[in-house]
Amino acid sequence: MRYGLIAGNGRFPLLALESARRLGHEVTVVAIQEEASHDIERVAPGCHWISLGQLSRLIEILKQAGITEVIMAGQVKHAKIFSSIRPDWRLVKLLAALPAKNTDGLIGGVVRILEEEGIHLRDSTALLQPMLAVAGVMTRRKPDKEEEGNIQYGRRVANALAGFDVGQSVAICERSCVALEAMEGTDAMLRRAATLANGRRLTLVKVARRREHLLFDVPVVGLATIPVMRETGTTALAVEASRTLMLDKDQLLAAANEAGIALVGLEN
Repeated sequence: MRYGLIAGNGRFPLLALESARRLGHEVTVVAIQEEASHDIERVAPGCHWISLGQLSRLIEILKQAGITEVIMAGQVKHAKIFSSIRPDWRLVKLLAALPAKNTDGLIGGVVRILEEEGIHLRDSTALLQPMLAVAGVMTRRKPDKEEEGNIQYGRRVANALAGFDVGQSVAICERSCVALEAMEGTDAMLRRAATLANGRRLTLVKVARRREHLLFDVPVVGLATIPVMRETGTTALAVEASRTLMLDKDQLLAAANEAGIALVGLEN
């Protein structure tokens, strides 16, 4: 197979590329200058660099390479979309037609334009199925009764918020929503929640946006999450099974076990 890969930040694009290479797929990489790591050139030496807003250039690169299947891998921070973007004429036209200039609206509009050009987006997890969270308790410790109540309540809150294109996570304490994630990211949200919880335990609940697909903005948890959870007194983490990427999955679960953190995959 031949794929195009639009690379944002984090390790997700690198892992997708390494997986594609193992599977024998040919990949043309288009990296976002404001987000992607230059480490990507180690895996894809012929990658193309574009700036946020260069939609016409993106289409030109993909068409020149004969690409009709594209994957988006890696995050583009919400704040950067609105502070760093310098739109070309095609994106200016798209922005003018959007009913709401949020992340879902913007990327959804880009998806429609690509489709019109014969370029189809596939789920961004297509190359990383083994790294997805599974249903059920994944750690040695199960959530206790209080944490289970927090998870059920937090899932309802997070699912409701997900429809408004804000963050994917909420921090719950004693079945009360202490903080929700906005543009600051999960770690900053947990630290803010800890100042409000005043030493009481927190539960972190992370959901995918309410879409049938996983074309972009896939929830990700990794090793770096565990030290922040320990620091903030967050003792349980619930994610959506089959819709959340777990980077360094074995090491992540080992670190959670060592910290006494309960990690659960929620069935859809």
